[in-house]
Amino acid sequence: MFDKILIANRGEIACRVMKTAKKMGIQTVAIYSDADRQALHVQMADEAVHIGPPPANQSYIVIDKVMEAIKSSGAQAVHPGYGFLSENAKFAEALEAEGVAFVGPPKGAIEAMGDKITSKKIAQEAGVSTVPGYMGLIEDAEEAVKISNKVGYPVMIKASAGGGGKGMRIAWNDDEAREGFQSSKNEAANSFGDDRIFIEKFVTQPRHIEIQVLCDAHGNGVYLGERECSIQRRNQKVVEEAPSPFLDEETRKAMGEQSVALAKAVGYASAGTVEFIVDGDKNFYFLEMNTRLQVEHPVTELITGVDLVEQMIRVAAGKELSITQDDVTLTGWAIENRLYAEDPYRNFLPSIGRLTRYRPPAETAAYTPGTAAGDAGDVVVRNDTGVYEGGEISMYYDPMIAKLCTWAPTREKAIEAMRVALDSFEVEGIGHNLPFLSAVMDHPKFVSGDMTTAFIAEEYPEGFEGVSLPEPELRRIAASCAAMHRVAEIRRTQVSGRMDNHERRVGNNWVVTLGGETYALRIAADPEGATVRFEDGAEIRVASGWTPGDMLAEIDTDGAPLVLKVDKITQGFRIRNRGADLKVNVRRPRQAELAQLMPEKLPPDTSKMLLCPMPGLVVKIDVEVGQEVQEGQALCTIEAMKMENILRAEKKAVVSKVNAGAGDSLAVDDVIIEFE
Repeated sequence: MFDKILIANRGEIACRVMKTAKKMGIQTVAIYSDADRQALHVQMADEAVHIGPPPANQSYIVIDKVMEAIKSSGAQAVHPGYGFLSENAKFAEALEAEGVAFVGPPKGAIEAMGDKITSKKIAQEAGVSTVPGYMGLIEDAEEAVKISNKVGYPVMIKASAGGGGKGMRIAWNDDEAREGFQSSKNEAANSFGDDRIFIEKFVTQPRHIEIQVLCDAHGNGVYLGERECSIQRRNQKVVEEAPSPFLDEETRKAMGEQSVALAKAVGYASAGTVEFIVDGDKNFYFLEMNTRLQVEHPVTELITGVDLVEQMIRVAAGKELSITQDDVTLTGWAIENRLYAEDPYRNFLPSIGRLTRYRPPAETAAYTPGTAAGDAGDVVVRNDTGVYEGGEISMYYDPMIAKLCTWAPTREKAIEAMRVALDSFEVEGIGHNLPFLSAVMDHPKFVSGDMTTAFIAEEYPEGFEGVSLPEPELRRIAASCAAMHRVAEIRRTQVSGRMDNHERRVGNNWVVTLGGETYALRIAADPEGATVRFEDGAEIRVASGWTPGDMLAEIDTDGAPLVLKVDKITQGFRIRNRGADLKVNVRRPRQAELAQLMPEKLPPDTSKMLLCPMPGLVVKIDVEVGQEVQEGQALCTIEAMKMENILRAEKKAVVSKVNAGAGDSLAVDDVIIEFE
């Protein structure tokens, strides 16, 4: 077995690999760019090597620089994680030439299956059903348009070396095909150093289901069930679960056996994933094979008890698989939510900055990768992360902050555990998608398991605008906030020392306003909590250990748990719960009467401006002063976190001023263009 492994990656996946290496008694080496000098993966490693400037194409994906780090550290093996060089055959070849083990498949398997075009050709030759498309090289945008028309819209424009949603676009017409081709090509070059593009038919109403395979160099191979990855945004997975709520055992077996056969056909040895589109009749079509560890591998580990990273390291060391197909048992249900530094209220555009607060929910202490989740209790919470409180979210890399996972004996219990875990996850300082994830966990389609890859586009066609909680939930929050406010007011009068009987000064009658509802209520407090009585006679019993200043309140309301993120505001709180962001005013009756007379402050008028929705670099400006633009017309392109974002006109207008040019660095809400 190896004594030292270098992890050729960063962020949460580098940290994840290090945890297993430590468990196996193997020393770890981190690599880092200027932007990652203080990163968590650097702190976790036994040693670290600097490899260059922040952009990945000047550091993490420069093979020569990574090879220098391997030589200087004396690492015997390299785990590539996912992304970056994980599916780069030239990197695997360079390692082989130096006698360094690659913790991944052989170079030939990477070349055969890691390349999306080649893998489709092999699948077709092997008789595997594939989605119609064009797998030859495409020279320019006009050729892309011709091919798209031949295949038939809508089409998917994809980077051959792509992954993680990078270099992918859906085009519904010629204009979108032209734009999509160029953006995909640019993103592919920046992210993978390979700008080859191919086009395939975009199948509507599909489910995205993938099979985890594990093979060794001795001809053994197993499949470890499937993962449902249908909740996607911009072709990037957001929520994953294992097993799929859609598959039956017969379909699972057929997909699994086909996946293992395909892997063996190319001499595969390591962990890999075969991705399929599955239609409503459970017909499945091969999409691609990812010759690496997947982002969503934790849910497979949770339902099988198999540490995939450990198995990859063992296979790379020449060991045989320690399990057979008969040993693979799927136990319980696991769900993964990807926490991204993306603002859901700004159409999920990237957000960067300092994490002024980062407090994940407590992980299940008994759980470590490779342990059967059922051995750790009825509910497991796991959080794979690569950040820490006070750290910076950079514009140079993928916006993922963490992968929050829950496991329970049933899907229903796993979802409920995830709801509580999301409510308990504190993140401040940047925009993030926690509210959206909470909304998905409560959405009837997700709860029922009846979803497709079009879920987000269909259920949030105008973007995410927050959650409106049902009236019973508003009552629970109103009662809780009234009790919390009363405690805060008692504390305030105690500090001021103005009266001996602080509770009498504070009083028991309050008016709570939140979410468009107003409740007049009375609080009867006792040493164990408080009984809150509403004007209509309904009562809610509230008990909590919350004290003023706590930013997380864990409350018991009539025996049911309620977790609230709490910020103090004048006459109340800002409360976040289950995807809702509420301003909760708690006032005395007379204060409530006077508040109704106050005028409402109106927001400034920005209707004649194009504001930068996220920090980023201007790639190009598509208009000039005096030009008339039409609704939907491209105005400019902004690059942030390896993704190009085209900003379009919301209505017909004439450009009066252009305030930025290509190469400019912009902050959120900087004015890019002004209109007459």
